[in-house]
Amino acid sequence: MGLLETIRNPQDLSKLSTGQLVSLAAEIRQFLITNVAQTGGHLGPNLGVVELTLGIHRVFDSPRDSIVFDTGHQSYVHKLLTGRQDFSTLRQQGGLSGYPERAESVHDIVESSHASSSLSWADGISRARQLNGEGERYVVVMIGDGALTGGMAWEAINNIAADKSRRVVIVVNDNGRSYAPTIGGLADQLAALRSTLDRVRTHKAYEGTLDWWKTRLQNGGMAGRLAYKSLHAAKKGIKDWWAPQGLFEDLGMKYIGPIDGHDMASVEDALTQARKYGGPVIVHAMTEKGRGYAPARAHEADQFHAVGVIDPETGEPLDAGGVQSWTSVFADEIADIADERRDIVGITGAMLIPVGLHKFAAKHPDRVFDVGIAEQHALTSAAGMAYGGLHPVVALYATFLNRAFDQLLMDVALHKAGVTVVLDRAGVTGPDGASHHGMWDLSMLQIIPGLHLAAPRDATRLREELREAVAIDDAPTVVRFSKGSVGAEVEAIERLADGVDVLARRPSGSTENDVLIVGVGSMAGLALEISNRLGAQGISSTVVDPRWVLPVPPSIISLAARHRIVIVVEDGVRAGGVGSRIRQEMRAAGVDTALNEVGLPVEFLAHGTRAQVMERVGLTAQQVTHDVVAQVLGTKVPFARPLPGQELPTGQIPKIQ
Repeated sequence: MGLLETIRNPQDLSKLSTGQLVSLAAEIRQFLITNVAQTGGHLGPNLGVVELTLGIHRVFDSPRDSIVFDTGHQSYVHKLLTGRQDFSTLRQQGGLSGYPERAESVHDIVESSHASSSLSWADGISRARQLNGEGERYVVVMIGDGALTGGMAWEAINNIAADKSRRVVIVVNDNGRSYAPTIGGLADQLAALRSTLDRVRTHKAYEGTLDWWKTRLQNGGMAGRLAYKSLHAAKKGIKDWWAPQGLFEDLGMKYIGPIDGHDMASVEDALTQARKYGGPVIVHAMTEKGRGYAPARAHEADQFHAVGVIDPETGEPLDAGGVQSWTSVFADEIADIADERRDIVGITGAMLIPVGLHKFAAKHPDRVFDVGIAEQHALTSAAGMAYGGLHPVVALYATFLNRAFDQLLMDVALHKAGVTVVLDRAGVTGPDGASHHGMWDLSMLQIIPGLHLAAPRDATRLREELREAVAIDDAPTVVRFSKGSVGAEVEAIERLADGVDVLARRPSGSTENDVLIVGVGSMAGLALEISNRLGAQGISSTVVDPRWVLPVPPSIISLAARHRIVIVVEDGVRAGGVGSRIRQEMRAAGVDTALNEVGLPVEFLAHGTRAQVMERVGLTAQQVTHDVVAQVLGTKVPFARPLPGQELPTGQIPKIQ
């Protein structure tokens, strides 16, 4: 039996010697490499936080002390130490989540994996503890992997630092490759001296002595105040030379470090000092992303931040290669557009490669800006660039647009700025679960005046619609696409005057059929399959791809008037989505054809493959066809318009309870 198997809860760590802790750290790293290689997941970040997580659980008492991870993908080691050592179903339906999950453990608190929010959680939890008479309980935050680039984190630090009595310990996991810990004899001597200074500075007597001298000198007239300013400046200069405090000290928060985040003794010593201080403290730890795994350390792009199924020995992917992804199509096309137009600039939030701006950046490094995890800033900065004569292309994961809604509405749209927002991983994304599904954008964007929204169905349409988007210079444009492979091309049989593509008419040549099926973006394939199934039931249909779902193309309204029922198939939430908007436009035009929105429920959808999630919510060809047949037959609302001579169906009116 290995050491890891003996750890059922964090309290078991107290029984281990320093030597055993070092062995346990190595065992955990091997466990992560072996298991994450089989399922995929966030490998590099977790290899880098093994000692930090062990130290936190050794010094603090979870769940009495609350531990918050930012971002949540750094929590795998935490899961192992809190009784979850079956990683065989990691990120699979019904299995272990890739992020903290309250349903899994009392040790998990914050489920959302949207970065930079942890310190606001800590601020709120610690305030509640004070008001409830539980101020002796600690809140410990592990923040890193770029999360401190988000402005929300600094808003929270400003509030936490203002109250010296709250027991908040902020562990900064600094894994930036330019900040690798210095090694050598002199570095070791400085580290030892820095540790001694940290012990003094976090001792309560130190604070009391400083306050006493400060009061005496400042009350001692001009000479005393001058002496205080001189001594204070000298003290700050010496501290910054031995151990740079930076902004943390300016905010009035105690700072410990930097420490070697892979030295178990240093980690535990620093955390113990922070605990004894009893107020807000920053513990700055230098770590290596991908620590202990040569393929990760050698991976220049992101040191195996997230991997698919890989060979644990070599780190090489085992998934079938050669499949074209939506992201790669965008990456190639935006790089080509940038070659043609000098006014095109790229903006992203700490995701240059994942969103496909790396090829653009390689060709034109002075025209691509990574603003960190700061989506709000990205959108307003883009508005400023547009005002200055550029056309910014802001590339984000769809789920992260939620964080910049106000800026898109008030800074971009209100000012009619020519800004293009490209949303990667729109719709159901799968294994990353509720916080990463890009399912909110279609509803959220409907209410922004003047916005143009495109949803390409295949690679050709992505290239085409992206070029159309950047040609608009007096309004915001959005192009959204799914995660994963693009799939086969879906050719139209006709393009209407306003750009709507007709994908199928069954029977061929008919212009007035039973059902109009509107397939939004990647749902075009599902719409065609539904049409085929309806045809087998003797129900005629027309399938269209609007290409641009905002503004609603007039031909969609005209087609709706010539069909008995409209079905809108989208991979966003039904409430306020594309179907809802088309229904409103139909009513405004006096078209009373029934319309059914087929999309996602207003729920937080648990992780699983995209296909599994779609099946769970009934977004399959079989289920949708079953419902449409019932609607055409008049046994399920909304009812299709009756044929001549048919009575209007009434259905079953529910009784009021």
